[in-house]
Amino acid sequence: MRSRKKFKSDNPIGTALIESLDQEGRGVAHVDGKAIFIRGALPNEKVTYQSTRIKSSYEFAEVKSVLKASNLRVTPKCPHFGMCGGCALQHLDFSAQVAAKQRLLENDLRHIGKVKPESLLPPIYGPAWGYRHKARLRVKYVAKKDRVLVGFNEKSTPFVADMNRCEVLPPRISALITPLQEMIVQMCIRDAIPQIELAVGEHAVVLVFRVMETPNAKDEALFKAFADEFDVQVWTQTKGLDTVQPFYPLDGPKLSYSLPEFDLTYPFNPTEFTQVNPHINQVMLRRAMQLLSPHAGEKIADFFCGLGNFTLPIARSGATVLGMEGLEVLVKRARESAALNGLAEQVEFTEADLFDMTPELLQGLGHFDKWLIDPPRDGAMALVSALPNDGSFGPERMVYVSCNPATLARDAGILVNEKGYRMVAAGVINMFPHTSHVESIALFER
Repeated sequence: MRSRKKFKSDNPIGTALIESLDQEGRGVAHVDGKAIFIRGALPNEKVTYQSTRIKSSYEFAEVKSVLKASNLRVTPKCPHFGMCGGCALQHLDFSAQVAAKQRLLENDLRHIGKVKPESLLPPIYGPAWGYRHKARLRVKYVAKKDRVLVGFNEKSTPFVADMNRCEVLPPRISALITPLQEMIVQMCIRDAIPQIELAVGEHAVVLVFRVMETPNAKDEALFKAFADEFDVQVWTQTKGLDTVQPFYPLDGPKLSYSLPEFDLTYPFNPTEFTQVNPHINQVMLRRAMQLLSPHAGEKIADFFCGLGNFTLPIARSGATVLGMEGLEVLVKRARESAALNGLAEQVEFTEADLFDMTPELLQGLGHFDKWLIDPPRDGAMALVSALPNDGSFGPERMVYVSCNPATLARDAGILVNEKGYRMVAAGVINMFPHTSHVESIALFER
Protein backbone atom coordinates (compact mmCIF):
# COMPACT_ATOMS: atom_id res chain seq x y z
CA MET A 1 0.00 0.00 0.00
CA ARG A 2 1.57 3.27 -1.16
CA SER A 3 1.04 6.80 0.10
CA ARG A 4 2.91 10.09 -0.28
CA LYS A 5 1.85 11.18 3.24
CA LYS A 6 4.93 12.14 5.22
CA PHE A 7 5.24 10.91 8.79
CA LYS A 8 6.66 13.26 11.37
CA SER A 9 9.95 11.77 12.48
CA ASP A 10 9.21 12.54 16.13
CA ASN A 11 5.93 10.58 16.11
CA PRO A 12 6.74 7.23 17.72
CA ILE A 13 5.78 3.88 16.19
CA GLY A 14 3.25 1.94 18.24
CA THR A 15 1.71 -1.53 18.20
CA ALA A 16 -2.05 -2.19 18.35
CA LEU A 17 -4.68 -4.89 18.07
CA ILE A 18 -7.47 -3.78 15.75
CA GLU A 19 -11.01 -4.12 17.13
CA SER A 20 -13.30 -2.87 14.34
CA LEU A 21 -13.66 -0.52 11.39
CA ASP A 22 -14.90 3.06 11.64
CA GLN A 23 -17.12 4.83 9.11
CA GLU A 24 -14.10 5.87 7.03
CA GLY A 25 -12.83 2.29 6.73
CA ARG A 26 -10.01 2.78 9.24
CA GLY A 27 -9.09 0.17 11.80
CA VAL A 28 -10.02 1.14 15.37
CA ALA A 29 -7.80 0.27 18.32
CA HIS A 30 -7.42 1.48 21.89
CA VAL A 31 -3.99 2.04 23.34
CA ASP A 32 -3.68 3.20 26.95
CA GLY A 33 -7.34 4.21 26.87
CA LYS A 34 -6.94 6.33 23.74
CA ALA A 35 -8.75 5.62 20.47
CA ILE A 36 -6.42 5.14 17.50
CA PHE A 37 -7.88 5.25 13.99
CA ILE A 38 -5.42 3.43 11.71
CA ARG A 39 -5.76 3.63 7.94
CA GLY A 40 -4.97 0.33 6.23
CA ALA A 41 -5.64 -1.90 9.25
CA LEU A 42 -8.39 -4.52 9.50
CA PRO A 43 -10.25 -6.06 12.46
CA ASN A 44 -8.39 -8.78 14.37
CA GLU A 45 -5.02 -7.69 13.00
CA LYS A 46 -1.93 -6.80 14.97
CA VAL A 47 -0.12 -3.89 13.38
CA THR A 48 2.53 -1.30 13.94
CA TYR A 49 1.41 2.24 13.23
CA GLN A 50 2.68 5.79 13.15
CA SER A 51 0.37 8.66 14.02
CA THR A 52 -0.26 11.49 11.57
CA ARG A 53 -2.50 13.56 13.85
CA ILE A 54 -2.42 13.47 17.65
CA LYS A 55 -5.17 14.83 19.89
CA SER A 56 -5.76 14.44 23.61
CA SER A 57 -8.41 11.71 23.28
CA TYR A 58 -7.68 10.17 19.87
CA GLU A 59 -5.11 9.80 17.11
CA PHE A 60 -5.17 9.24 13.36
CA ALA A 61 -2.47 6.94 12.07
CA GLU A 62 -1.19 4.91 9.12
CA VAL A 63 -0.15 1.27 9.15
CA LYS A 64 3.62 0.78 9.09
CA SER A 65 3.55 -3.04 9.06
CA VAL A 66 1.08 -5.88 9.59
CA LEU A 67 2.41 -8.27 12.22
CA LYS A 68 -0.59 -10.61 12.16
CA ALA A 69 -2.89 -10.37 9.14
CA SER A 70 -6.63 -10.95 9.08
CA ASN A 71 -7.77 -14.00 7.11
CA LEU A 72 -10.08 -11.55 5.31
CA ARG A 73 -7.19 -9.44 3.98
CA VAL A 74 -6.86 -9.71 0.19
CA THR A 75 -4.51 -8.27 -2.43
CA PRO A 76 -6.01 -5.05 -3.84
CA LYS A 77 -6.85 -5.32 -7.52
CA CYS A 78 -5.85 -1.73 -8.29
CA PRO A 79 -2.11 -0.88 -8.32
CA HIS A 80 -2.97 2.64 -7.15
CA PHE A 81 -4.80 1.53 -3.99
CA GLY A 82 -3.36 3.13 -0.88
CA MET A 83 -2.26 6.22 -2.80
CA CYS A 84 -5.52 7.09 -4.60
CA GLY A 85 -8.27 8.30 -2.30
CA GLY A 86 -11.12 6.82 -4.35
CA CYS A 87 -11.25 3.49 -2.47
CA ALA A 88 -10.73 2.61 1.18
CA LEU A 89 -11.44 -1.13 1.42
CA GLN A 90 -9.90 -2.98 -1.52
CA HIS A 91 -7.68 -4.86 0.95
CA LEU A 92 -10.77 -6.39 2.61
CA ASP A 93 -12.64 -9.39 1.15
CA PHE A 94 -15.71 -8.17 -0.77
CA SER A 95 -18.29 -10.11 1.29
CA ALA A 96 -16.59 -8.89 4.46
CA GLN A 97 -16.96 -5.29 3.26
CA VAL A 98 -20.72 -5.77 3.07
CA ALA A 99 -20.82 -7.37 6.52
CA ALA A 100 -18.77 -4.52 7.98
CA LYS A 101 -21.20 -1.97 6.55
CA GLN A 102 -24.13 -3.89 8.06
CA ARG A 103 -22.43 -3.76 11.47
CA LEU A 104 -21.83 -0.02 11.10
CA LEU A 105 -25.52 0.51 10.37
CA GLU A 106 -26.59 -1.60 13.36
CA ASN A 107 -24.14 0.21 15.65
CA ASP A 108 -25.35 3.65 14.56
CA LEU A 109 -28.98 2.65 15.03
CA ARG A 110 -28.22 1.36 18.50
CA HIS A 111 -25.90 4.10 19.74
CA ILE A 112 -27.26 7.20 17.97
CA GLY A 113 -30.95 6.42 17.53
CA LYS A 114 -31.42 4.03 20.48
CA VAL A 115 -33.40 1.76 18.15
CA LYS A 116 -33.16 -1.78 16.85
CA PRO A 117 -34.95 -3.04 13.73
CA GLU A 118 -37.30 -5.96 14.24
CA SER A 119 -35.55 -7.74 11.38
CA LEU A 120 -32.46 -7.28 9.20
CA LEU A 121 -32.91 -7.21 5.45
CA PRO A 122 -30.53 -9.21 3.24
CA PRO A 123 -27.78 -6.88 2.01
CA ILE A 124 -28.10 -5.57 -1.54
CA TYR A 125 -24.88 -5.93 -3.50
CA GLY A 126 -23.78 -6.53 -7.06
CA PRO A 127 -20.72 -6.22 -9.32
CA ALA A 128 -17.58 -5.34 -7.40
CA TRP A 129 -15.73 -3.67 -10.27
CA GLY A 130 -16.50 -1.30 -13.13
CA TYR A 131 -19.70 -0.10 -11.50
CA ARG A 132 -19.19 3.66 -11.25
CA HIS A 133 -21.05 5.52 -14.02
CA LYS A 134 -20.72 9.02 -12.50
CA ALA A 135 -17.46 10.53 -11.27
CA ARG A 136 -15.52 13.76 -10.95
CA LEU A 137 -11.90 13.45 -12.06
CA ARG A 138 -9.32 16.00 -10.99
CA VAL A 139 -6.86 17.39 -13.55
CA LYS A 140 -3.42 18.89 -12.83
CA TYR A 141 -0.74 20.10 -15.22
CA VAL A 142 2.72 19.49 -13.73
CA ALA A 143 4.89 22.09 -15.41
CA LYS A 144 8.23 20.72 -14.15
CA LYS A 145 7.56 17.37 -15.80
CA ASP A 146 5.46 18.75 -18.67
CA ARG A 147 2.76 16.18 -18.06
CA VAL A 148 -0.85 16.10 -16.96
CA LEU A 149 -2.39 14.03 -14.16
CA VAL A 150 -6.00 12.89 -14.46
CA GLY A 151 -7.61 10.99 -11.60
CA PHE A 152 -8.98 11.18 -8.09
CA ASN A 153 -7.33 13.00 -5.20
CA GLU A 154 -4.64 11.19 -3.30
CA LYS A 155 -5.69 9.80 0.04
CA SER A 156 -5.81 12.56 2.67
CA THR A 157 -4.05 15.12 0.47
CA PRO A 158 -5.13 17.79 -2.06
CA PHE A 159 -2.81 16.32 -4.71
CA VAL A 160 -4.08 14.52 -7.82
CA ALA A 161 -3.16 10.84 -7.82
CA ASP A 162 -0.69 9.72 -10.47
CA MET A 163 -2.75 6.94 -12.04
CA ASN A 164 -3.34 5.34 -15.42
CA ARG A 165 -6.43 3.26 -14.70
CA CYS A 166 -9.31 2.87 -12.25
CA GLU A 167 -10.88 -0.48 -11.48
CA VAL A 168 -14.22 0.91 -10.25
CA LEU A 169 -14.86 2.85 -13.46
CA PRO A 170 -16.27 0.91 -16.43
CA PRO A 171 -13.30 -0.55 -18.39
CA ARG A 172 -14.01 1.64 -21.39
CA ILE A 173 -13.84 4.74 -19.17
CA SER A 174 -10.78 3.59 -17.25
CA ALA A 175 -9.01 3.20 -20.58
CA LEU A 176 -9.55 6.93 -21.28
CA ILE A 177 -7.36 8.15 -18.42
CA THR A 178 -4.05 7.94 -20.29
CA PRO A 179 -5.47 9.33 -23.58
CA LEU A 180 -6.97 12.23 -21.62
CA GLN A 181 -3.57 12.99 -20.09
CA GLU A 182 -1.94 12.86 -23.52
CA MET A 183 -4.57 15.13 -25.07
CA ILE A 184 -4.67 17.79 -22.35
CA VAL A 185 -0.88 18.19 -22.20
CA GLN A 186 -0.97 19.31 -25.87
CA MET A 187 -3.58 22.02 -25.19
CA CYS A 188 -2.88 25.70 -24.76
CA ILE A 189 -5.27 25.74 -21.77
CA ARG A 190 -3.71 22.63 -20.17
CA ASP A 191 -3.19 24.45 -16.85
CA ALA A 192 -6.73 25.90 -16.90
CA ILE A 193 -8.68 22.61 -16.77
CA PRO A 194 -9.11 21.66 -13.09
CA GLN A 195 -11.64 18.84 -13.44
CA ILE A 196 -13.64 16.57 -15.72
CA GLU A 197 -17.18 15.50 -14.81
CA LEU A 198 -17.93 12.04 -16.14
CA ALA A 199 -21.40 10.70 -16.93
CA VAL A 200 -22.11 7.34 -18.55
CA GLY A 201 -25.59 6.66 -19.91
CA GLU A 202 -26.98 3.68 -21.74
CA HIS A 203 -26.38 5.26 -25.16
CA ALA A 204 -23.84 8.01 -24.52
CA VAL A 205 -20.72 8.97 -22.58
CA VAL A 206 -20.28 12.66 -21.70
CA LEU A 207 -17.12 14.34 -20.42
CA VAL A 208 -17.70 17.83 -19.00
CA PHE A 209 -14.43 19.78 -19.01
CA ARG A 210 -14.22 22.66 -16.55
CA VAL A 211 -12.41 25.32 -18.57
CA MET A 212 -11.10 28.42 -16.81
CA GLU A 213 -9.91 29.96 -20.10
CA THR A 214 -11.47 30.01 -23.55
CA PRO A 215 -10.17 27.14 -25.74
CA ASN A 216 -8.46 28.34 -28.92
CA ALA A 217 -8.70 26.72 -32.35
CA LYS A 218 -5.98 24.16 -31.53
CA ASP A 219 -7.74 23.18 -28.27
CA GLU A 220 -11.07 22.84 -30.04
CA ALA A 221 -9.51 20.61 -32.69
CA LEU A 222 -8.03 18.37 -29.98
CA PHE A 223 -11.41 18.10 -28.24
CA LYS A 224 -13.12 17.13 -31.49
CA ALA A 225 -10.48 14.56 -32.44
CA PHE A 226 -10.69 12.97 -28.99
CA ALA A 227 -14.50 12.80 -29.14
CA ASP A 228 -14.39 11.16 -32.58
CA GLU A 229 -11.66 8.65 -31.70
CA PHE A 230 -13.21 7.47 -28.44
CA ASP A 231 -16.91 7.95 -29.26
CA VAL A 232 -17.63 10.34 -26.41
CA GLN A 233 -19.28 13.73 -26.16
CA VAL A 234 -17.29 16.75 -25.00
CA TRP A 235 -19.16 19.35 -22.97
CA THR A 236 -17.69 22.45 -21.34
CA GLN A 237 -18.32 24.41 -18.16
CA THR A 238 -16.91 27.92 -17.85
CA LYS A 239 -18.40 29.03 -14.52
CA GLY A 240 -21.43 27.74 -12.58
CA LEU A 241 -23.66 24.80 -13.47
CA ASP A 242 -25.78 27.04 -15.68
CA THR A 243 -22.80 27.32 -18.05
CA VAL A 244 -22.58 23.57 -18.73
CA GLN A 245 -23.23 23.02 -22.43
CA PRO A 246 -22.41 20.55 -25.21
CA PHE A 247 -19.41 21.40 -27.37
CA TYR A 248 -18.97 18.45 -29.76
CA PRO A 249 -20.77 16.63 -31.25
CA LEU A 250 -23.97 18.63 -31.02
CA ASP A 251 -26.18 15.87 -32.43
CA GLY A 252 -25.07 12.99 -30.19
CA PRO A 253 -27.51 10.69 -28.35
CA LYS A 254 -28.88 11.94 -25.04
CA LEU A 255 -27.80 10.60 -21.67
CA SER A 256 -30.43 8.31 -20.18
CA TYR A 257 -30.91 5.26 -17.99
CA SER A 258 -33.78 2.81 -17.88
CA LEU A 259 -35.65 0.67 -15.39
CA PRO A 260 -36.90 -2.25 -17.53
CA GLU A 261 -38.80 -3.82 -14.64
CA PHE A 262 -41.04 -0.73 -14.53
CA ASP A 263 -40.86 0.14 -18.25
CA LEU A 264 -39.29 3.52 -17.50
CA THR A 265 -36.66 5.67 -19.21
CA TYR A 266 -35.02 8.70 -17.58
CA PRO A 267 -33.13 11.32 -19.63
CA PHE A 268 -30.63 13.40 -17.65
CA ASN A 269 -27.88 15.97 -18.09
CA PRO A 270 -24.33 15.06 -17.04
CA THR A 271 -24.22 17.24 -13.91
CA GLU A 272 -27.68 16.25 -12.64
CA PHE A 273 -27.79 13.79 -9.76
CA THR A 274 -28.31 10.15 -10.67
CA GLN A 275 -27.20 7.03 -8.84
CA VAL A 276 -23.63 6.12 -9.74
CA ASN A 277 -24.29 2.38 -9.80
CA PRO A 278 -27.08 1.53 -12.27
CA HIS A 279 -27.18 -2.19 -11.44
CA ILE A 280 -27.64 -1.57 -7.73
CA ASN A 281 -30.14 1.19 -8.45
CA GLN A 282 -32.41 -1.34 -10.14
CA VAL A 283 -32.16 -3.80 -7.25
CA MET A 284 -32.65 -1.01 -4.70
CA LEU A 285 -35.83 0.12 -6.47
CA ARG A 286 -37.18 -3.42 -6.48
CA ARG A 287 -36.54 -3.66 -2.72
CA ALA A 288 -38.10 -0.25 -2.06
CA MET A 289 -41.26 -1.13 -4.00
CA GLN A 290 -41.55 -4.44 -2.14
CA LEU A 291 -41.32 -2.66 1.20
CA LEU A 292 -43.57 0.27 0.27
CA SER A 293 -46.11 -1.98 -1.51
CA PRO A 294 -47.88 0.82 -3.42
CA HIS A 295 -51.38 0.10 -4.78
CA ALA A 296 -53.82 1.78 -7.12
CA GLY A 297 -55.96 4.32 -5.32
CA GLU A 298 -53.35 5.17 -2.69
CA LYS A 299 -51.89 8.64 -2.25
CA ILE A 300 -48.14 8.52 -1.69
CA ALA A 301 -45.49 11.18 -1.07
CA ASP A 302 -41.92 10.91 -2.35
CA PHE A 303 -39.77 13.38 -0.41
CA PHE A 304 -36.36 14.45 -1.80
CA CYS A 305 -37.52 12.89 -5.08
CA GLY A 306 -34.73 14.16 -7.35
CA LEU A 307 -35.56 13.44 -10.98
CA GLY A 308 -38.21 10.90 -9.98
CA ASN A 309 -36.10 7.77 -9.56
CA PHE A 310 -38.59 6.37 -7.01
CA THR A 311 -41.60 8.50 -7.94
CA LEU A 312 -42.29 6.97 -11.33
CA PRO A 313 -42.02 3.31 -10.23
CA ILE A 314 -44.49 4.13 -7.45
CA ALA A 315 -46.82 5.68 -10.01
CA ARG A 316 -46.60 2.55 -12.18
CA SER A 317 -48.59 0.78 -9.44
CA GLY A 318 -51.54 3.08 -10.11
CA ALA A 319 -51.00 5.18 -7.00
CA THR A 320 -51.18 8.98 -7.12
CA VAL A 321 -47.78 10.43 -6.18
CA LEU A 322 -46.49 13.80 -5.03
CA GLY A 323 -42.75 14.27 -5.54
CA MET A 324 -41.04 17.07 -3.62
CA GLU A 325 -37.49 18.24 -4.34
CA GLY A 326 -35.41 21.29 -3.45
CA LEU A 327 -33.66 21.79 -6.80
CA GLU A 328 -35.70 23.41 -9.55
CA VAL A 329 -33.67 21.79 -12.33
CA LEU A 330 -34.46 18.30 -11.00
CA VAL A 331 -38.15 19.12 -10.63
CA LYS A 332 -38.20 20.19 -14.27
CA ARG A 333 -36.38 17.01 -15.31
CA ALA A 334 -38.80 14.87 -13.27
CA ARG A 335 -41.80 16.44 -14.99
CA GLU A 336 -40.23 15.74 -18.40
CA SER A 337 -39.64 12.09 -17.45
CA ALA A 338 -43.20 11.70 -16.19
CA ALA A 339 -44.54 12.99 -19.52
CA LEU A 340 -42.12 10.84 -21.52
CA ASN A 341 -43.29 7.72 -19.66
CA GLY A 342 -47.00 8.51 -19.83
CA LEU A 343 -47.39 9.22 -16.11
CA ALA A 344 -48.02 12.97 -16.08
CA GLU A 345 -51.61 12.49 -14.90
CA GLN A 346 -50.60 10.38 -11.90
CA VAL A 347 -47.70 12.40 -10.53
CA GLU A 348 -47.18 15.95 -9.38
CA PHE A 349 -43.74 17.42 -8.79
CA THR A 350 -43.14 20.52 -6.74
CA GLU A 351 -40.11 22.46 -5.54
CA ALA A 352 -39.76 22.72 -1.76
CA ASP A 353 -37.00 23.16 0.82
CA LEU A 354 -37.64 20.08 2.95
CA PHE A 355 -34.97 21.13 5.44
CA ASP A 356 -37.34 23.94 6.49
CA MET A 357 -40.40 21.73 6.93
CA THR A 358 -42.76 22.69 9.78
CA PRO A 359 -45.84 20.94 11.24
CA GLU A 360 -48.05 23.56 9.59
CA LEU A 361 -46.48 23.12 6.16
CA LEU A 362 -46.61 19.34 6.43
CA GLN A 363 -50.29 19.26 7.36
CA GLY A 364 -50.98 21.68 4.54
CA LEU A 365 -49.88 18.99 2.09
CA GLY A 366 -52.76 16.78 3.18
CA HIS A 367 -52.95 13.10 4.07
CA PHE A 368 -50.75 10.47 2.44
CA ASP A 369 -51.15 6.74 2.92
CA LYS A 370 -47.41 6.14 2.58
CA TRP A 371 -44.13 8.03 2.38
CA LEU A 372 -40.84 7.36 0.64
CA ILE A 373 -37.92 9.46 1.88
CA ASP A 374 -34.54 9.60 0.09
CA PRO A 375 -32.64 12.56 1.58
CA PRO A 376 -29.02 13.67 1.07
CA ARG A 377 -26.42 13.04 3.78
CA ASP A 378 -27.96 15.59 6.15
CA GLY A 379 -31.02 13.36 6.52
CA ALA A 380 -34.66 14.36 7.03
CA MET A 381 -34.77 15.62 10.60
CA ALA A 382 -37.06 18.59 9.94
CA LEU A 383 -39.48 16.43 7.97
CA VAL A 384 -39.85 13.62 10.51
CA SER A 385 -39.87 16.10 13.41
CA ALA A 386 -42.86 17.85 11.82
CA LEU A 387 -45.02 14.78 12.41
CA PRO A 388 -47.26 15.07 15.50
CA ASN A 389 -46.33 12.96 18.52
CA ASP A 390 -49.90 11.77 19.06
CA GLY A 391 -50.17 9.90 15.76
CA SER A 392 -53.07 12.05 14.58
CA PHE A 393 -51.41 12.78 11.24
CA GLY A 394 -48.90 10.93 9.11
CA PRO A 395 -48.52 7.84 6.91
CA GLU A 396 -49.11 4.30 8.12
CA ARG A 397 -46.00 3.09 6.27
CA MET A 398 -42.71 4.79 5.45
CA VAL A 399 -39.66 3.63 3.50
CA TYR A 400 -36.48 5.59 4.23
CA VAL A 401 -33.52 5.30 1.83
CA SER A 402 -30.35 6.74 3.32
CA CYS A 403 -26.81 7.57 2.20
CA ASN A 404 -25.64 8.26 5.76
CA PRO A 405 -26.28 5.70 8.54
CA ALA A 406 -25.70 8.32 11.26
CA THR A 407 -28.50 10.61 10.10
CA LEU A 408 -30.77 7.64 9.40
CA ALA A 409 -30.18 6.52 12.98
CA ARG A 410 -30.93 10.00 14.34
CA ASP A 411 -34.17 10.23 12.33
CA ALA A 412 -35.13 6.65 13.23
CA GLY A 413 -34.80 7.59 16.88
CA ILE A 414 -37.26 10.44 16.36
CA LEU A 415 -39.74 8.23 14.50
CA VAL A 416 -39.62 5.36 16.99
CA ASN A 417 -39.07 7.12 20.30
CA GLU A 418 -41.22 10.21 19.69
CA LYS A 419 -43.64 9.67 16.78
CA GLY A 420 -45.04 6.22 17.52
CA TYR A 421 -43.51 4.21 14.64
CA ARG A 422 -41.95 0.75 14.68
CA MET A 423 -38.72 0.11 12.85
CA VAL A 424 -39.83 -3.03 11.09
CA ALA A 425 -36.69 -3.75 9.05
CA ALA A 426 -33.39 -2.27 7.90
CA GLY A 427 -30.44 -3.31 5.77
CA VAL A 428 -27.49 -2.04 3.76
CA ILE A 429 -27.12 -1.31 0.06
CA ASN A 430 -23.55 -1.63 -1.22
CA MET A 431 -23.88 1.14 -3.79
CA PHE A 432 -20.15 1.97 -3.62
CA PRO A 433 -18.04 -1.23 -3.37
CA HIS A 434 -14.51 -0.84 -1.95
CA THR A 435 -15.38 2.50 -0.34
CA SER A 436 -16.50 3.15 3.22
CA HIS A 437 -19.73 4.74 1.95
CA VAL A 438 -22.82 3.06 3.46
CA GLU A 439 -26.24 3.27 1.81
CA SER A 440 -29.18 1.69 3.61
CA ILE A 441 -32.94 1.24 3.52
CA ALA A 442 -35.42 0.98 6.37
CA LEU A 443 -39.13 0.30 6.78
CA PHE A 444 -41.25 2.03 9.43
CA GLU A 445 -44.87 1.31 10.29
CA ARG A 446 -47.19 2.99 12.73
